[in-house]
Amino acid sequence: METKTHWENVYETKASTEVSWFQEHPEVSLQFIERSNVDKSGQIIDIGGGASTLADNLLVRNYQNITVLDISAAALQVARERIGSQSEVLNWLVADITQVQLPHNFYDVWHDRAVFHFLTNAADRQKYVKAIMNSVKTGGHVIIATFGIDGPSRCSGLEIVRYNPDTLHNEFGNNFDLVHSVSESHETPFGIEQKFIYCYFRKG
Repeated sequence: METKTHWENVYETKASTEVSWFQEHPEVSLQFIERSNVDKSGQIIDIGGGASTLADNLLVRNYQNITVLDISAAALQVARERIGSQSEVLNWLVADITQVQLPHNFYDVWHDRAVFHFLTNAADRQKYVKAIMNSVKTGGHVIIATFGIDGPSRCSGLEIVRYNPDTLHNEFGNNFDLVHSVSESHETPFGIEQKFIYCYFRKG
């Protein structure tokens, strides 16, 4: 099944609170974004944000320029309906991160919880890193969360790649400084524990 079709089907057939990656409050992501000290008017992009509640939580914290990118239009529609009238102040992009052309030297913060680990093809990972190199400002903040080495080997029926901080840093290369990393035990809506790692990079 084509990637876009797969994710459209997920969000057309399941409630956003019923998917394994659902978080009511993405606390680790929020802590890293706040730790970046980016101005409230800074440009933030959430890769694979879909129906995630990160945008809601950022709005509550008075961040003003938020872009949510996802391959699934259905996922973004779920978020727009949940947020309501405030959704009009957000920028919504239906796109494949390995193919999209993003504005050059534009974003202060790049956030991705659980997209990168779906890129099992090395060429797609290289395209992803190239997108960051093009669109994140020098000195910008890059927050990536993936399944850890002790996490699941599959998600949503798809193969994934598991990482530790060093192997994830290797994917991004010397243009990125690994500032900090943490592990998270995420409990799914079904009570299953999943091990994540979060890495916070600065783009050199």
